[in-house]
Amino acid sequence: MRPFWRWFLGLIWVGVSANRAGSHVFSDEIPFKIKWPGADFTLSTSGGLYKEDDYVIMTTAEKEKYKCLLPSLSGNQEDDVKEYDGPSPAELLELLFKQSSCSYRIESYWTYEVCHGKHVRQYHEDKETGQKISIQEYYLGTMKKESDFLKLSLCSQVPTKNIEGQLTPYYPVEMAHGTECSLKENKPRSTTVLYVCHPEAKHEILTIAEVITCQYEVVVLTPLLCPHPKYRFKLSPVNDIFCQALGGSPLRPQSLSQLDREQEELLKPPFSSSGERDQRGSRVKEAYTSTHKPLTVGGQAQVTVGTTHISRLTDEQLIKEFLSGSYCLHGGVGWWKYEFCYGKHVHQYHENKEQGKNIVVVGSWNTDDHINWAKKNVARSYHLKDDGAQKVRVVSHFYGHGDNCDLTGKPRQVIVKLKCKESESPHAVTVYMLEPQTCQYILGVESPVICKVLDTADENGLLSVPS
Repeated sequence: MRPFWRWFLGLIWVGVSANRAGSHVFSDEIPFKIKWPGADFTLSTSGGLYKEDDYVIMTTAEKEKYKCLLPSLSGNQEDDVKEYDGPSPAELLELLFKQSSCSYRIESYWTYEVCHGKHVRQYHEDKETGQKISIQEYYLGTMKKESDFLKLSLCSQVPTKNIEGQLTPYYPVEMAHGTECSLKENKPRSTTVLYVCHPEAKHEILTIAEVITCQYEVVVLTPLLCPHPKYRFKLSPVNDIFCQALGGSPLRPQSLSQLDREQEELLKPPFSSSGERDQRGSRVKEAYTSTHKPLTVGGQAQVTVGTTHISRLTDEQLIKEFLSGSYCLHGGVGWWKYEFCYGKHVHQYHENKEQGKNIVVVGSWNTDDHINWAKKNVARSYHLKDDGAQKVRVVSHFYGHGDNCDLTGKPRQVIVKLKCKESESPHAVTVYMLEPQTCQYILGVESPVICKVLDTADENGLLSVPS
């Protein structure tokens, strides 16, 4: 299946004559499929999609000729738009905005709150035993007055975005005036909320992303936009183009048949025989399933480590590699990602295909600096088990000497908090970054793997391999 125009170019057509009953627009946004029926093929035109006098005659470089019957692309959608005189998209969404309704998306650490027509908030609640709830929150954008929303109804052009492989129309609502962002000279955070029609939705948050530093994009599915034909959820049917051979030409162009054969050769497995292929494939499968499994980091599979059915040796090896700094943890779901290598460094980075990897050193390890810090701060905290025994719950480590901060003129530094977190997956890891003060960070690392080493912490919080 290929876009129509690309298929023409790919086969190097040298002659085109057309008998066009209507105008056609061919692009990658509308999928087409070329079919090659025999000479006796007849097509029913009663449905109006095809007309006998709407075709092109194509000639290849090998002088092969084909008559290609084209589908009509003018559907009922255009008629619906012309006839529509109902509410504008802003008026359709006004009901949601007046209801004081909020939608939520819960991720591994942060909870995202979209109160429609009011604000977008990111927050985390932490409750220690016997203490009040502590809330870390940022407003990613707010709407100061109703006129900010009503201005959007003046926009007549309907923007589209590729959402999960589907070119989708959306209605944007801008929210500015968020919490100040220290990474952007204390400018306020801002968010664009993209409202997308979906008949069965209940105003769910489909995605939320930090597209550039402190600027966010939220996609919300709502049925309220669906009455408007320009925002209606549309499937993308594949439009068939029927090409019949003329004047003794082969059923399909020779160059296309040759291309198909070449592609089939490329897809063949690089093994000499089926027996060797089965035997080698079995060995690869056995090696993978016995030693590796995707590690969930921030909700995404990023690296591979031991399986859930690990032997003690495999588990010990993982811990040794982690404590030696040779096995690093990664996390982050927005613009910035994080890398934590125990006893080495904490990096914040963004990868760009054109410019490569932009790395900010948040902190570097120095044992003496950490011990001096631990003398003045709590490096090891406990909680009581049901049997009254004390167990280490959190270990904190100091990493200093990061890259210089433009806002403070001082090196960045980070406190790494290693916390035991039980999970059904023994190697699931949550990594998150907080910035309670400008260029002074907290990196949280929570995992069942850490549960196995916390009790080895000495008075300075330094860990060792369990005996």
